[in-house]
Amino acid sequence: MSVFVLVEFRARPDRVDDLLDLLHQILPDTRSFDGCKEVLVEQDLDEPTTVLLCERWISRAHFDAYKAWRSERGDLAGLGDILAGRPSTRFFSGRSCD
Repeated sequence: MSVFVLVEFRARPDRVDDLLDLLHQILPDTRSFDGCKEVLVEQDLDEPTTVLLCERWISRAHFDAYKAWRSERGDLAGLGDILAGRPSTRFFSGRSCD
């Protein structure tokens, strides 16, 4: 069963552009990672420091492998300076209501 992953970032007010630039740089690799079906970046219109990653993966195991890969590479090590707090990650089943 596919999994929908919602990651919410809250950037420091003076670092929003840095967060968006970082995501722009790393997401092509995410989109080509085994098991990734889709990744969208959405910025809150009323609270622009809030940025969501909306991701669809073939399975939770594929996402977990991706997350481990990112961690091993240290790609997200600089996030602490950009974010106002820890990102929130939520997982949803990919079931359809059709």
